[in-house]
Amino acid sequence: MRRFLPFLKKPPVISVIRLNGMIAAGQRGLNDAGMAEAIERAFKKGKPVAVALVINSPGGSPAQSSLIAARIRLLADEKELPVTAFVEDAAASGGYWLACAADDIIVDENSIVGSIGVISAGFGLHEALGKLGVERRVHTAGQSKSFLDPFRPEKEEDVVRLRALQDQIHANFIDHVKARRGKRLPEEQDLFTGDVWIGRQSLKVGLADDVGHLVPTMKARYGNLVKFVSHGPRRGLLRRFGLSIAAEAASELEERSLWARYGL
Repeated sequence: MRRFLPFLKKPPVISVIRLNGMIAAGQRGLNDAGMAEAIERAFKKGKPVAVALVINSPGGSPAQSSLIAARIRLLADEKELPVTAFVEDAAASGGYWLACAADDIIVDENSIVGSIGVISAGFGLHEALGKLGVERRVHTAGQSKSFLDPFRPEKEEDVVRLRALQDQIHANFIDHVKARRGKRLPEEQDLFTGDVWIGRQSLKVGLADDVGHLVPTMKARYGNLVKFVSHGPRRGLLRRFGLSIAAEAASELEERSLWARYGL
């Protein structure tokens, strides 16, 4: 009908960006290169009145989290559009970094929120090599090139250096959360220990703003005739036809280990 009666008011459009899974550079992970086009479309196509981020992520790369969040904020400010994050299972670690790109954060009663910290995990394999009779040979130019080599005994100076690097990233994470959440964060509580909160608990500590879901929340704000338009990355040929089986399997294992930290 609106095609023939152009004077009729069009329903408001909500652009929906789904940010799902492990955050990592590469073909399978959630990253800035893979999401850039979808994010640009969401803010620029169809004259939306608002943008919704649907987040379900256990975290991952701090750099990719920062890049995606910065892209969202740049476009939100440029287009003067409100952005609301809706958390599903989790917005943890890098996932919460993404959620903070929004102007407000809505959670489910069972959403896991927070984990504002930095983690590094690996294995020490030097004893296994000795039992197998394998000799490790490493030659470097630069004393730090074999930093945290898993095939050699752990060095205290390497651990100290790693913690210094983690502290820098942690400080950047904290600055981002404080800049975005501002006075909603309680001054008397340390929220940056890597701990997590569930549903309404996250409201009490200022990490989220309300409990709700995408469709009813946005209809309450913009009317029952609101139109939702989803924007996501276009799948490449390798992923479309399943030609990267080994890479998919490795990424799946890594992602499962991230989700396992939260019992999911």
